[in-house]
Amino acid sequence: MAEQVDINIPKLRRYIIIGVIVLFGIILFKNAFKILQPTERGVVFKKYTSGLDVEHVLGEGLNIVAPWNDVIIFDVEEQQIEETMDVLSVDGLSIKIDVTVRFRPLPDQIGYLYQQFKTDYTTKLVRPELRSAVRKIVGQYTPEELYASKRQEIETQIEVTTEKILRENNIELKALLFRSIQLPTSIQKAIEEKLAADQEAQKFDYLLIKETKEAERRRIDAEGKAAANRILNASLTDNILKEKGILATEALAKSPNSKVIVVGSGKDGLPIILGGN
Repeated sequence: MAEQVDINIPKLRRYIIIGVIVLFGIILFKNAFKILQPTERGVVFKKYTSGLDVEHVLGEGLNIVAPWNDVIIFDVEEQQIEETMDVLSVDGLSIKIDVTVRFRPLPDQIGYLYQQFKTDYTTKLVRPELRSAVRKIVGQYTPEELYASKRQEIETQIEVTTEKILRENNIELKALLFRSIQLPTSIQKAIEEKLAADQEAQKFDYLLIKETKEAERRRIDAEGKAAANRILNASLTDNILKEKGILATEALAKSPNSKVIVVGSGKDGLPIILGGN
């Protein structure tokens, strides 16, 4: 006869219950600990009580939360998107613009950000607001201003406008740059030719001003010399000339070099010096 196995049902039931409790405890214990990376932040969703806790943000490292609550993890590192768009200038000309934007969510405000856009804030907020700012501001300028003279001013306006709306929605704008601006070939060529002509005209104006200043300098110099000669001629009277001649004669007479002096034979009675080594 087969041996009968004595199974203690109450005891087995007790072991099963203990095992279930232990397993449930392990699961709860595991879910109570959340480890976040340096570029991650978390917000708690209290699904059985108050809902999303937007005020308290979980930081990097170990965080302990009630195991029955959910933790929504956000990546807060800097991101970059590149947008290519066709926009109209103030005169209705189509312009192709490539823009790069770098941004990041404000780490301590991710609860509010999630409440508004969940985790898809790039598609729902950043791209639409960037496109709106570019179209609105570029539409106030001519192609020439956009291509050359006011490009930096336009970039700055777009950056300020985009930064304001993103900041209001808990996102920090790090940088906004125009990678390229493409105009129709004929328009771009006309603008480049005009810029070249303007530069040539500026060069001509510079040379003209330079020559005018040089001519003025020469005129002033000549007038100065003429005035000096007039003053000198007016000051050289006959008596002064005779006095200068006498002084020169005395100096020559004292010179060790041999010479012949004819007294009173020169113009105005001055001596004539003859000979000498």
